Amino acid sequence: MPYPSSVTVVEVGPRDGFQSIQPWIDTETKVTVCRMLLDAGVPLLECTSFISPKAIPQMKDAQEVAQALLAQPGYRDRLYALVGNKKGVDRAADTGISQITMVISASPAHNQSNVNKLPAQSLEELCAAAQAYPDLHIKLDLATAFGCPFQGEVSMKEITFVLDGVVAAGIRDICLCDTIGVAMPEQVKGLFYALQTRYSQKDVLWSAHFHNTRGMAMANTLAAMEVGVQRFETAVAGLGGCPFAPGASGNMATEDLVYFLNEAGISSGIQLDRVLATAEYITGKVGCCRDSKINAVTAQKIFPRT
Repeated sequence: MPYPSSVTVVEVGPRDGFQSIQPWIDTETKVTVCRMLLDAGVPLLECTSFISPKAIPQMKDAQEVAQALLAQPGYRDRLYALVGNKKGVDRAADTGISQITMVISASPAHNQSNVNKLPAQSLEELCAAAQAYPDLHIKLDLATAFGCPFQGEVSMKEITFVLDGVVAAGIRDICLCDTIGVAMPEQVKGLFYALQTRYSQKDVLWSAHFHNTRGMAMANTLAAMEVGVQRFETAVAGLGGCPFAPGASGNMATEDLVYFLNEAGISSGIQLDRVLATAEYITGKVGCCRDSKINAVTAQKIFPRT
């Protein structure tokens, strides 16, 4: 299958990226980063997570971040927030967020580590949220879809157990997550194809979230495109990692994907130079490294095209 003519990039850096940074990032900086990315043309952005501050202290200002962004014209329908449980759903909805991401791990061991629940219990919470908030758009991030740090391989039975329940609840926005960066291109194509076939009558919007732990994020992204996936979660400056998944490192860098899309003639609507400026701003404010190939090249002025 040829590559698509357009791709939707979902920016998760302000949530997935910032949660792995230990020093406190002030609320104003978080809001500024989100605004810079949205103004660069990022169509969808995961701005924060409504999760216990005891678990992830960096997200304790979730309400303030969300409210500041919701007050800006044109941002509301482009914002997502991640939630960990029904309480998080309530908090997000009360703040005015209209789109949320809920995470369930296909791996029982990882789900237990992440939220202290079995997948079946998390699925019950997701279904309850869908019933309680029928106007709330819910996206599922299926964690450990390609492998688990605790149990290793994750079976198709474990994957479809969660997805069957999610689809039955009426949720059609599903992202397969390579939580610890172990996926390989043929595995990516095989899993997406199998699930596209299984749910072919359900009009599911598929997306992918790849970590670059082993340097395979771009190859896996292209593999997913080859089987029709057109939506990808990435993080500016390649930030990210899961606090509850040993070995997980940064995400696919937004600027690397946008650079490829530009060179391949695939539309994303994102201005690369402004994403690069955002990456520079973040790393300057926070002091973290930019895990991005195109950032390294442009910083050294080896190849000036941006």
